[in-house]
Amino acid sequence: MPAIDLNLLVALDALLSERSVTGAARRLGLSVSAMSRTLTRLREVTGDRLLLQAGRQLVLTPHAEQLSRRVPELARSAQAVLAPADPRFDAAALDRTFTLRAGEGFVDLLGAALLARIERAAPRVRLRFVLKPDWDAQPLREGAIDLEIGTVRTAAPELRTRRLLRDRYVGVCRANHPLLGPAGLSAEQYASSGHVLTSRSGEMDHPVDLALASQGMQRQARMVVPAYTNAMQVVRHSDLLAVIPLSCVSNTFAPDHAAAQGLRHFELPVPVPAFTVAAIWHPRLDREPAQRWLRAQVRALCESAYPPTD
Repeated sequence: MPAIDLNLLVALDALLSERSVTGAARRLGLSVSAMSRTLTRLREVTGDRLLLQAGRQLVLTPHAEQLSRRVPELARSAQAVLAPADPRFDAAALDRTFTLRAGEGFVDLLGAALLARIERAAPRVRLRFVLKPDWDAQPLREGAIDLEIGTVRTAAPELRTRRLLRDRYVGVCRANHPLLGPAGLSAEQYASSGHVLTSRSGEMDHPVDLALASQGMQRQARMVVPAYTNAMQVVRHSDLLAVIPLSCVSNTFAPDHAAAQGLRHFELPVPVPAFTVAAIWHPRLDREPAQRWLRAQVRALCESAYPPTD
C-alpha cells in the first residue's frame, strides 16, 4: 500500500464541505496559498479536478459529489483512531477549530464571552459559527458541525442533548413606545397592534399565536423576518412589536443589552410556555476528549450567563 498522508483527508473534507479554497483555509487555520497547494496535491492523488470554477463559485465534480458523502465520516474516524490513547487531556495543547451552529442571539450576546473563556485555557482553539437556516440533523451526522445550540426540533433519534438553560418568550418594542404605560398592555391592545414576526421557514406559527387564538385573537403581522436579531432592529425603528426569547434581551454579561439597543421588553399579556435551550451533538463525539471539553465550556458559560431558577 503506498504511503498515504491522512492530512489530505482532513483537507479534502474541508474543501468538499466549504466548496471554497478560502473557506477551507479559514476552517483549518491555513493560508489560502497553502490550501491551494493542498488542492493541487489532492487532484494529483485522486486523478480528479474535484472543484471546478462556475462563474464566481466553485462546484464539485461528479466524483467529488460521491466523495462528499463518504469523506466526512472517514476523516473523523481517522482522527479518532490516530488520537493518543492516553485519557489525559491538555486543553493548552489543543490546536483546533470547532464548528458551532447557533442562533444569532447566542452569537451576539455570548460569542465573545465564550471565546474569552476558551482562550484562557486553550489559546490556540478557534470557534467557527455557521448559519442556522433550519434544524436539519444531517450536518451533525456528517460531522460538519461539532455542536449545535438551540431547541431540539429534529426527529433524529440518535442525537445527544443536554439542557443549557430554561428560556421563555417576552415582548419587545422600542423605548418610549406609546402603548406601554404604567397599567401594562392588555391582550386586546397587543393583538391589535402591528407586529414583526420571526420565522426561518416563513411559516407564521408561534406559541404566542396559539395562546391568542385560544382567546379568539390573532396578531396583526406586518412583516416576517428570519431571525430574532432582525426583529429587534425592526422594532427599534418602528412602532411594531415583536416576540423574542428572554435570553436575547440580557444576561449576566450584558444585563442592559435591550436598553443599549434602544429597546424595552415586557411580559406577554397571554400565557406562553417556557422552552429549553440545549446542546446537541452526534453520539460518536460522546467520549472524544476535546468535544467533551468544548461542551463543558459552553455549559459552564450558559450557567453563568443564565443562572437556573428551577
